[in-house]
Amino acid sequence: MSLENSELGKKSQYISEYDSTLLFPIPRKIKRDEIGVDDNKLPFYGIDIWTHYEVSWLNKNGKPKVAIAVIEVPANSPCIIESKSMKLYFNSFNNYSIASIDELNKIITKDLSVAAGTEVNITILPLDTELLNVSKADGICLDSLDISVSEYIVNPNLLKIDNSKHTTEKIYSNLLKSNCLVTNQPDWATVFIEYTGAQIDHESLLKYIISFRNHNEFHEQCVERIYADISKICNPRELTVYARFTRRGGLDINPIRSSKKLDVYSNLRLIRQ
Repeated sequence: MSLENSELGKKSQYISEYDSTLLFPIPRKIKRDEIGVDDNKLPFYGIDIWTHYEVSWLNKNGKPKVAIAVIEVPANSPCIIESKSMKLYFNSFNNYSIASIDELNKIITKDLSVAAGTEVNITILPLDTELLNVSKADGICLDSLDISVSEYIVNPNLLKIDNSKHTTEKIYSNLLKSNCLVTNQPDWATVFIEYTGAQIDHESLLKYIISFRNHNEFHEQCVERIYADISKICNPRELTVYARFTRRGGLDINPIRSSKKLDVYSNLRLIRQ
């Protein structure tokens, strides 16, 4: 199926009877080729953490049930799943009778794993869960820097380093904005950059982050582009890029890419989520 023949970017009829064919996978390789990342030999580890706040189905008595789903898609999966298709898929459970949360979990895990091309981890959470409490961003915030900005299309050449200074630091900005590759709708995020290496000039980094403002790309692709650009220009010994995007259509997507294999990936829910 091509993008032109899909339901993406068009008025949609919401299907309320279970239909796994609504999921629309997109190969990661397409954009990775563009930024010079070998899809068969990734320079990073990572995961995409999705939170879906609008999960509903019917129990065997026809009574609606609601929950939150946390979806973890490994960065080495062949495909991402387009977010609108994910919403349409979850909506197809709205009038579907399921015996238990375990049965729902098995169905979703199977379908999303097939779409992504690898094993996807699903956790169905009750609404009174304490696992998704709002946290405060940690690190040095760049947003108070008094800078002049004139570039709103991605420009990695904005990045500057000071080779005379080496450091380990965690930096973040709430000013990351990009646009959906298909619908052109705005996507907003807080991006965290943690690295060890030559000091990255903070003003140049903030200008670089802001330069995504009119850039059209999916969430996962933006994070991989940031990782690739910083790796190429700044050449840090260690690097982690983590973006927390605000939700759209009941979904937030939070990609993490790191030079080191992380045993536990932080699901840090922020105030805008």
